[in-house]
Formats: sequence, structure tokens, C-alpha cells
Amino acid sequence: MHPNNLDLLSPENWPSYELIDSGGFEKLERFGPFTLSRPEPQAIWPKSLPESEWQQLATAVFKRDKGSQEKGEWLLRPKMVEKWFIPYQQSSLNLTFKLSLSSFKHVGIFPEQAVNWTYIQQKVSALPVEKPRVLNLFAYTGAASLAARQAGADVTHVDAVRQVISWSRENMEASGLDNIRWVVEDVLKFVRREVRRGNTYHGLILDPPAYGRGPEGEKWLLEEHLPELLHACSDLLDRENYFLISNLYSLGFSALILDNLMTAYFKNRPNAELGELYLTDRFAKRLPLGVFYRFSSH
Repeated sequence: MHPNNLDLLSPENWPSYELIDSGGFEKLERFGPFTLSRPEPQAIWPKSLPESEWQQLATAVFKRDKGSQEKGEWLLRPKMVEKWFIPYQQSSLNLTFKLSLSSFKHVGIFPEQAVNWTYIQQKVSALPVEKPRVLNLFAYTGAASLAARQAGADVTHVDAVRQVISWSRENMEASGLDNIRWVVEDVLKFVRREVRRGNTYHGLILDPPAYGRGPEGEKWLLEEHLPELLHACSDLLDRENYFLISNLYSLGFSALILDNLMTAYFKNRPNAELGELYLTDRFAKRLPLGVFYRFSSH
């Protein structure tokens, strides 16, 4: 059964984060004490603040390398640091994230995902299971893993990049948590093996990128490999007590594509929600940042 409507979800009441302005294919964001200016391909509208104010507010500005859509370097103002920590306190969650300026413009968290962290905490807490098993795939620096762990889940965190696993461990320790299982492996290889072993999980979290590489050079292409991944995940999800979240960031994938995929591979999808994640800047412009699908047994 399809969700009744498309939902628009955005985080609220996070003092450590603010989208100040967006436009001109850029976004201006405050993370704790620092304000960053970086590219944003979906912000095709004009900026609300003048360029001079962007330059005055930004403590770091990301500039792409010539000929590259992703890589670049950060231009730092005198008071800017290479890494810092910010808290996230919402609902029953009390987490701490390390932020750092990467050569791919990322800083370690995707703020729009905060609505899913709360969802994960609520769903894990509602499961009538003593220690729910949660699997986080393409888990990046682990905010979703931390939310599940703080709610009492037994968490397996899978990512192909060893450096972001180390980053996730720092976030776990900064948040006062422990005992997350770290797996550095190609996601498809991992889920295929888990299916063969007959393992199941009460919670599945999927954040597949448009493209990527595994530790041994394995290629990931969203349009080519996502159907196989979802098919395998349908075997991994517990039949009685469960929740699932999937996010897509590729500009070419609409929410309806994700809906059709979920319909094809998951017969039972109670409490299903489908829609877009977004952030709102000071001028009420809403910046879309991916589509999501989630459902749960409770």
C-alpha cells in the first residue's frame, strides 16, 4: 500500500545549526560558532543577503578545484579551526558530533537528517524487543548509528571508507556511548553474506550515494545496484518487529521512484511515509536535500 501523501520534513529547534541563506548555487550555514559557505547545486534561486554579507559572515569558504564537481579546498579566516564539536539534544537524544572540513566540501553531518535520528530513537524504543538489532548501511560518520545505540539497540555500522569509521568512533566516544560494531566493507558484499547466514535485523537504515567505491575498488552505482540491495534487505528485515529508513540524494531520483522500489521489494510497509527532506533559511526559502521512505511495525 502506498503512503497517502508526500511529506516534507525539516529539523527544528537545533541551536547549534542554522541555514542562514541559500542561493546562487551555494548555501551559508552556521555549525556551532563557525559559519561555512559551500556549493549547493539545488539552490538555483538568487541569494537573499548581499555577497558582501556572505563574505563577512563566513569563517570558511569552499572553492572547487578547476574541472572538478566535488573536490576543492577550504579558504579559512583567522579564527577558523580544522575540527570542532557540536551537540545535538532533541527528544531523548543527547549526542555530540565532531565536524571537520573535508576536501569534498562535507563537514561530517547532514543536518536535514536530524528528523530521522529522532525517528530512529522513537522506533527503537517502541520495539518490544530487549535489544533490537539495527543495521546502518553506507553509515558515514554514524549519526544514525549513535541515535540507535543511545536508544538501546545493538548496532552494526557498515561503510567502505576506513577514515569515516574512525570518525564515527570519535562521535561515539564524544557522545558517551560504546559497543557499536564497526564493519569496513563493500555494502553489497556484506548484505549478501548476511542473507546467506540467515541473519536478520529489527531496523535497517540505508543512505546509498549516487556512486562510490568499496575498499577493494568495488563500484557502486545507485541506479544499477539499488534494486539488488533492497531485495537483499527484504530478506534481512525481521518479519514481526521492524522499521526501515531509506534516503536518496541523487538529483535524478524522485520520491516516486523510491516508492516504486519499496513496493516491489517489501510487501508489508505499515505506517509508511514518503517525501522530501529540506532545510529552511532565514528568509523562508526551503532547500530540498533528498527524498526518504520509512515504515515501521509499531
